[in-house]
Amino acid sequence: MHGMISRPPEAAKNIATSRVVLLLLVVMTGIAPISLYMLVPALPVLATNFGSDISIAQMTVSLYMVGIALSQLIMGPLSDRFGRRPVLLGGLTLMVLASVACIFAQTLPELIAARFLQALGGATGMVVSRAIIRDIYERDRVASMISLVVAALMIGQMVSPLTGGLIETAFGWRAIFYAITIAAILVAVGIAVALPETRRTRAAGSGFRGDVGMLIRNRAFVGYVMCQVLASQIIFTFAGGGPYIVVTQMGRTSAEYGAWFATTGFAYLVGNLLCVRFAPRHSLERLIWLGLGLQLCGSLLNLLWSFTGWNEAPGWLFGTQMIVMAGNAFVMANSAAGAISIRPEAAGTASGAMGFLQQGTGALMSQFGAYLGGHSATTLPLTSAVLAISLLCACMMIFVVPRRELMVSETLIEQAEEEESGMM
Repeated sequence: MHGMISRPPEAAKNIATSRVVLLLLVVMTGIAPISLYMLVPALPVLATNFGSDISIAQMTVSLYMVGIALSQLIMGPLSDRFGRRPVLLGGLTLMVLASVACIFAQTLPELIAARFLQALGGATGMVVSRAIIRDIYERDRVASMISLVVAALMIGQMVSPLTGGLIETAFGWRAIFYAITIAAILVAVGIAVALPETRRTRAAGSGFRGDVGMLIRNRAFVGYVMCQVLASQIIFTFAGGGPYIVVTQMGRTSAEYGAWFATTGFAYLVGNLLCVRFAPRHSLERLIWLGLGLQLCGSLLNLLWSFTGWNEAPGWLFGTQMIVMAGNAFVMANSAAGAISIRPEAAGTASGAMGFLQQGTGALMSQFGAYLGGHSATTLPLTSAVLAISLLCACMMIFVVPRRELMVSETLIEQAEEEESGMM
């Protein structure tokens, strides 16, 4: 039969309750973004050590996100074709080699190139983990499991800038890459030992071009993806401008910036935990709109504080951003669940397309955020950008996602399965 399998295979059901597999989903998802944020507090030091402009040092972050974007575009379809395990292990091997190259980089261009390859390999876990979640969990649990994985991930990710700042202060910036190398090796070993193959059986006629064609012709898929991508740009824009506002405008240390940034990660963690609790009992539509409401309210407040000058102190700026991030968790998890549930057989391709757009656009928005933070005397340009993105995100749900398809799951997927069955 040329079509989807409506239920996870029996072997997948058996590992769905495994705590070891859940832990592996968390660490394989987190290895790339944690590696990204660990270096962020050290950017001013990199610019000084290599004698470069701060915008050049920022490319170690921006091109890293380009690497993440390309990785997801490539690795997602590969995991649908060849399996989750071999693609994961190949990507992590590349990350280890690139991390070693970062340690021995003698020039900033060498470091930037190695960081790109580091991201290309490390981001494999981000795209494949979402596909594995769709492989092993029933469709009505996908949103809650994505939120659970992200919530656990955030415990580590929210302290990664602080950890990176402390490592740089104590041992220098190269020590950050020693830590990343060791972490990547441990994750690869864990996958090799404890993660079974979960990919669904594919019929002979299915392939990348057919999967992509069916997905891009589906308005619900496009709408959910764009909503998720735009929500993620709030994070990238704020993360790009945050270090320059706190360190340059406010005169604080990179370690202190890491501590303040961790508060937004904590809010994102809380949002995901709440999503885990609410997802089984509420529709995707309701949870997405709850998140959009929080994003808009927080963005408006921060813009108001910019006009009054209150958020020139980090407590006001980051305190209000926490509201935005709590809502962001609802929007991103449920939009992602909607997107990858449109065609479960092609979960890797759907996840990869979504991740590519998210990270590719994020590379530009991070650079844009850095420009707003580094070339302004107030927080107003950055908070205005966050509000504009929040409004665009809401527009995707209003104008792109068809009303009759806002509730993904049972009706939508059963219809897709019937259409696929008719192609036997």
